[in-house]
Formats: sequence, C-alpha cells, structure tokens
Amino acid sequence: MNSLFIFFVLIFLILFIISFLILLISKKSLMDSQKSSPFECGFNPMADKRMPFSIHFFLIAVIFLVFDIEIIIILPMILTLNTTLLFFWLTSSLIFIFILCVGLYYEWLNGMLNWTK
Repeated sequence: MNSLFIFFVLIFLILFIISFLILLISKKSLMDSQKSSPFECGFNPMADKRMPFSIHFFLIAVIFLVFDIEIIIILPMILTLNTTLLFFWLTSSLIFIFILCVGLYYEWLNGMLNWTK
C-alpha cells in the first residue's frame, strides 16, 4: 500500500514538472485578445447582431455538406460490393452518382461555385 502511494506521488510530480516546463518554454501569450475572442465567420461578435451578410457563405456551406454526405454514402457502397448483387449495386450507384452530377451541373449553371461575380 505504501509503495502504491509513492508511485502515485511520483507520477503526480512528473506530470507537474512537465506541465511547468511546457508553460515555461511555450511562446504563447496568455493576454492575446484576438485569440481569446470567439470567431464568428469573420464578423465581430460584439457588432450589431442584425448585420446583413452575403448568402454566398450559406450556399458554400450547403454545397460542402452535400459533397460531405456524398462521400459518406459512396464509401460504404464501394466497400459492400458483392458479385451476387452486382446489377442492383451498379444500378443504385449509377442513379446516385447521376443525381449528384445533375445537382453539380445545376449549381455550376447558376454560378453557385463562383466565389466572386
């Protein structure tokens, strides 16, 4: 029991020494006001809350989510390729990819992928 207590005290001491050395060596300033303030999409969080912003930020976020979900759906489709159900797998994959391509083409025609106009 006594050796277990000494073991825990040594571990605590080592952790304390390492934490103190990290604090001493690091170049990070604790009083940096820019790093301690929250980042809200490039806007000042203390400014007027009803300030209008470009809808383009919202569109880019939605496009990102669509393609993120696409990857989440396509990867398991590739991993579950089964030769017995090849026709069903191929049909569903092609329909899904076709719908995504049509959506991408629609976004491209409407200029949603252009950052500046």
